[in-house]
Amino acid sequence: MALFQMMSLLRAVLALLMAREDNMEDNMRHIAIQDDAMVADAGATQQAYMFSRFVPVSRVLAICKPNLSKRYSFQAIRTSFPAISTSFQAKTQLFVRGMASGGNQFPPQKQEAQPGKEHVMDPNPQATNPQYNPANKLQGKVALVTGGDSGIGRSVCNCFALEGATVAFTYVKGQEDKDAKDTLDMIKKAKRSDAKDPIAVPTDLGFDENCKIVVNEVVKAFGRIDILVNNAAEQYKASSVEEIDEDRLLRVFRTNIFSYFFLTRHALKHMKEGSCIINTTSVNAYKGNAKLLDYTSTKGAIVAFTRGLALQLVEKGIRVNGVAPGPIWTPLIPASFDEEESAKFGSQTPMKRAGQPIEVATAYVFLASDADSSYYTGQVLHPNGGTIVNA
Repeated sequence: MALFQMMSLLRAVLALLMAREDNMEDNMRHIAIQDDAMVADAGATQQAYMFSRFVPVSRVLAICKPNLSKRYSFQAIRTSFPAISTSFQAKTQLFVRGMASGGNQFPPQKQEAQPGKEHVMDPNPQATNPQYNPANKLQGKVALVTGGDSGIGRSVCNCFALEGATVAFTYVKGQEDKDAKDTLDMIKKAKRSDAKDPIAVPTDLGFDENCKIVVNEVVKAFGRIDILVNNAAEQYKASSVEEIDEDRLLRVFRTNIFSYFFLTRHALKHMKEGSCIINTTSVNAYKGNAKLLDYTSTKGAIVAFTRGLALQLVEKGIRVNGVAPGPIWTPLIPASFDEEESAKFGSQTPMKRAGQPIEVATAYVFLASDADSSYYTGQVLHPNGGTIVNA
């Protein structure tokens, strides 16, 4: 099987060589090494995917070393393909999923506090895709995204900016300061020339007055709100309903569903016909989750909220839809689960892997775009890795 492994690796290298080096960035991703034989022989259950920042080609070979002939070294590849420059090697990196035994998706890791920090995750979630081709779908729009400093929210903010929107987002002060700054920098680089600079508003969204302040700050800066993305959430494990006390229940419901009501009722005063609201629910709302009972309950409430609000606002010309992601690699994961669970996160899906935020963010672009989704309201999209749910 060593020959098949080597052919797979060489195909990956050749694919990289065929790409123009001046288009390669440190965050390039999504070129797949799709060879089941290679992955199976390495003792894994999944395929390898191209992502940024993670495992260089030399380490891919090191991972496969027990099954490779010694003559198939990285030096041999470099000798055979001298066109691979040193700078190109530095830019071109491979993130191999599931190469460890047991089908681990990620290195074991645990964070101690919600909602988690993206900048300390290994690997960092993928918020961008250099192959994404914006088409000014949101030009001139003003968007407010809650929980936009990291995870799905960060990727949504970036995609919205690429599509021409002016973006504001909320975050948790203190714990998320670094992530918020990184997201602001990302949006500033992505934004179109006619869009205003993004703003980040620190707050606790679980209280009505705080949500009112957020809306007022966005309107003061940009004059209105065209797109509201209710996205912020937190979750905590519990093996039994008896472990969920009143304080925790209120905390989770305040962040995950009360804030949706609070923000929406204040934002609507500044939203006109043609505006839209997008609510983040979860695959757990449709299939249940025994370990995340209170979180799952809020996500079910969000589905009902989305459908009912859509009917309320349809005559005002404001569309309301939702997105129900499956297991997505965000800071919420190591902040919610133990090391073993984080390492295997996403492996239970039909695709046998967790999703990345960029694989979900395009659903929000679709729902925010009048050109793409003008006949959608009260609907929920399901980027979840192949899990079939009853809508």
